[in-house]
Amino acid sequence: MAVRRLSAEGAAPAGVAWERYAVIGAWPTWSPQIRRVEADAERIARGVTGTVHVPGGLRLRFTITDVDPVARRWSWLVRLGPVRMDLHHDVRAAPGGGSATGLVVEGPTALVTAYAPLAWLALRELVAR
Repeated sequence: MAVRRLSAEGAAPAGVAWERYAVIGAWPTWSPQIRRVEADAERIARGVTGTVHVPGGLRLRFTITDVDPVARRWSWLVRLGPVRMDLHHDVRAAPGGGSATGLVVEGPTALVTAYAPLAWLALRELVAR
């Protein structure tokens, strides 16, 4: 198992970046590895479940495990069969303007290593103007 922390800063205000997370249907607009999402709610909330469709026809099941909109933090569990990753996100105002976002990924070492570059690209898009 591995744990990896990623971060990115950009010009988008923290509230805008947070809304890009909070509105589940918006995920494909900033995350290049997400083709579409099916969920049982429109916004992130503890207990929301769904499926993320990624390239190659893979369908990843997810459950949102925690959300704190005031602190702009949320976590989810993503599964493909017996393989699982825990992802913990946060958004904050960046010093000097814009926003910063962080991601902690926990899961099998090979999967975390392969996912990190894609996740970093998505984080950059999340906080871009």
